[in-house]
Formats: sequence, structure tokens, C-alpha cells
Amino acid sequence: MSIFPKISLRLEVENYLKAGFMNKEIVSALGKQEAERKFETLLNHLSHPPSFTTVRVNTHLASVQHVKNLLFDELQKQFNGLSVPILQHPDLQDVLLIPVIGPRKNIKKQQCEAVVGAQCGNAVLRGAHVYVPGIVSASKFVKAGDIISVYSDIKGKCKKGAKEFDGTKVFLGNGISELSRKEIFNGLRELKGIGVRMTEPVYLSPSFDNVLSSYIFLQNLPSAVVTHVLDPQPGERILDLCAAPGGKTTHIAALMHDQGEVIALDKISNKVEKIKQNALLLGLNSIRAFCFDGTKALKLDTVKDAEGEPPFLPESFDRILLDAPCSGMGQRPNMACSWTLKEVTSYQPLQRKLFTVAVKLLKPGGVLVYSTCTITLAENEEQVAWALTAFPDLQLQPQYI
Repeated sequence: MSIFPKISLRLEVENYLKAGFMNKEIVSALGKQEAERKFETLLNHLSHPPSFTTVRVNTHLASVQHVKNLLFDELQKQFNGLSVPILQHPDLQDVLLIPVIGPRKNIKKQQCEAVVGAQCGNAVLRGAHVYVPGIVSASKFVKAGDIISVYSDIKGKCKKGAKEFDGTKVFLGNGISELSRKEIFNGLRELKGIGVRMTEPVYLSPSFDNVLSSYIFLQNLPSAVVTHVLDPQPGERILDLCAAPGGKTTHIAALMHDQGEVIALDKISNKVEKIKQNALLLGLNSIRAFCFDGTKALKLDTVKDAEGEPPFLPESFDRILLDAPCSGMGQRPNMACSWTLKEVTSYQPLQRKLFTVAVKLLKPGGVLVYSTCTITLAENEEQVAWALTAFPDLQLQPQYI
């Protein structure tokens, strides 16, 4: 049952999405009323967290069963003995699913409260505690050790340091304040630790902060599916064209048993460092990460680079993953998106540039997987239709996972 409002969008954006999902083929198949109902259901689902917390086991270092046992012990500690099952995905053998408990409606709201930014609020709904930088407002008399209610400012209207906020906010649950209001907002130094330790969240999910960090990777289920569809094999040379923060990159290397070469590109240097850190943490040696713009990854001259660094010669890779930059409108939970229609529709040209490079870098008979984390037809189905027309040698393959 829905307890949060449907995702708040600019009217122009909602109408744009609706026009795509209410196209003539769908209306003809379902009828207008049922098509509208499904669209409204989609908007409601976007504001709620997924039903499961998904973790991918790093099978390069440990067996799934071993990690499952360790994770069971950890959950017993976090949930004070509450029995929460850990399920193995029936098709993705390295993926574990932990049911999210909620929404819990019997939580008593407290007089003292803290208001957090929307991004922080989304993380809380996925099991995170509240870190100090995410706190926007706190009641006047909040002291360390107080039980307080936490709310999300989903439209970004609360002023930093406010003592109260009567705007649009969504209740996320209760927690124990680790700091006083004065400590949170004194401005003398930037605090980075936990500000509120959540004890009664509306959605109960495990926290994975420094939990089994070499053995598991917190990853949304579609992200894990993508790499299995790519189906990397030991000894192959594989390109992850837009790789940060490295979840799919490290998954590729693990499925290859760390045998072969995985090239990871991203044009933002600190994100490339994150890829390298994740590879090191997970004990994977086959990954080489470069700070490089994927749209320029094709080498235009014929002089081979002995170092194997970007740009690359045509037909250099057995498989390529293009998890393209996108409008991100499929990320959950997301209660509000303030983007304009121009922003939402700005990604298609970039995706096509990257797609063109990827096709030219792929060996004959190779596999290219294109994926996004958005719901717009322009960035998904329309891009596939365009690619099949623009590159006649491509063949669309069924997805078996």
C-alpha cells in the first residue's frame, strides 16, 4: 500500500512521460483506463524503495554460502534477533535478496525532529543512518541522546539551520540524535559522522556501512542483471565504457574469475579512483581503470598503442558494456524530481555518440550490452530502434536472464 505521495515532477515532465507510456500501441492493447492506471502505478512505485535489498557476493574471494552465513549473523545483530530471511536469487546465483520490512505504520512521531535533504532521505529508506551533512534542520532543543523524528524535505525548500519547517516533508522514522543542534550547526568545522542513528525506520533495511566490504557489493538488482546478460568469459578483453563507481566493472571481473582484461573508463578522475579502490577492496587484478572520455575512446589513426591505453583501435574488444549516462528516472526511491523537460531529454545525443564508439570498438561477433537506469522510451526503446537502423550489422538478441 502506498504511504508516500507519488513522485513529484514538473507538469511538463509528467506529461512527456505519460505521452510515451500512453502510446497508441499500449492504449490499443490495454485500453485507455488500464494504461492510465499502470502509469499512475509506476509514478507511485518510484517514490517507494524496492521490496528487497540486493547484495552481490564477490565470488572471487568467497562462496555464496559462506557469505550468506556471515550475513545472517550480521543481520541478527542489526535487527536484535528479528528473523529476516536471506534469499538466493533463483537465476542469478551470486545475488542475495533481503526482504525489506515495511512500510511500518505504528511508529509514534516525536515532538523533536530533524529534516534531511531528499538524497539523504532516499538513503535512509534504503537502510542508511543519517549523516551530519545531510541534516538541513533540527528542532531548537535537540540534544545528543534524544529520540527524534526524521523527515525528508522532498522539494528542497527547507533553509539550512532552520529550527522548524512546515513545508512538504515525508516522515522517515525515528532515531537517536548523536549530536546536539548546536554541534550540528556550529559551523566551526565540517562534521562527517552519523548525526542520527535510525532505530525505528518506516522501512526496515539492513545497514551495510563497513559490513563485509570485501565479500559483498550493495547493488540494485537490474545492475546485477546487466552483467549476467553481458556474460563475460575468462580470457576475454572487455570494455566498460562508462564505468564509475565500478559495481558492474568488478562484477565483470568476478564472473571472468579475474582472468582476462577489463578496461574501465570514466571521464571524472575521482570516480576513476573509486573504481580502483573497489577493485582493490574486492581483490580483483584484471581491471585497468582510466580517466578518459568514452566518446573519444576510438583511435582514429592506425598506429597501435603498445601500452594498451585509450584511445583504442577499432575491433579491440570481445564484449562491451555501455551503461550510459541517463536521466536516472528509474532510481528508487525518488519522491521528487525538479528537472526540466530540457534536462530530462538532453541525454539522447550523448548516448548515441557513445553507442557509435562502442559499435566500432567491438570485434566482429562480439557482444554489446546497452543499459540505463531510466524509464523514458527516448533513452531505451527508441535508442535500440535507432541503433538497429544506423548499424545494419547489429543483431538484437533475446535477454535470457
